Amino acid sequence: MRATGSAWTVVVYVVAVAGFIRAQSPRPGVAPAKPASEARPPADLAQLMKGIVYTNSNVVFAAQGENPDEIKPDPKAAVSPNPLTSVFGKWQAVENSALALAESASLLMVPGRTCSNGVDVPIRNADWAVLVQGMREAGMTAYKAAQSKNQDNILSAAEAVTTSCENCHRKYRERRNVADRCR
Repeated sequence: MRATGSAWTVVVYVVAVAGFIRAQSPRPGVAPAKPASEARPPADLAQLMKGIVYTNSNVVFAAQGENPDEIKPDPKAAVSPNPLTSVFGKWQAVENSALALAESASLLMVPGRTCSNGVDVPIRNADWAVLVQGMREAGMTAYKAAQSKNQDNILSAAEAVTTSCENCHRKYRERRNVADRCR
């Protein structure tokens, strides 16, 4: 018996679907990965601050005192630990760091993140959302200032970043007892 064109189409479709289903099934003995919505963030709040917020705000703050255009690139720019002297240095580093600050605001709202003392980050608190939005706006202010390549603009943008940090620290970080942070 000879198959018609439409019969071959059905056969090819069935084989393709079966292959897709098999490819999507977990291998025997391997636990399926949790969906991103269920996975706990790998960093606690202090690690996120030290790894992203602190380091990137320092790039913005450094641009207040030294014009990024006048910073000499590292002779090994590809491996420079200083963003200002790296391959993507100078004002571009300030722009990138400002955007990292703005983007990290989203990371501060990820469910499941804890503070270094094990307390959940207070993402359900109305003031937390306001403080996080302040950080996003400060990052965008710094980004626009970096785009202008004007140190006077960076001075006011750095002040906005400082104010944003201070507002949140005053409420959630500056506690005599570390166990009371994030409350």
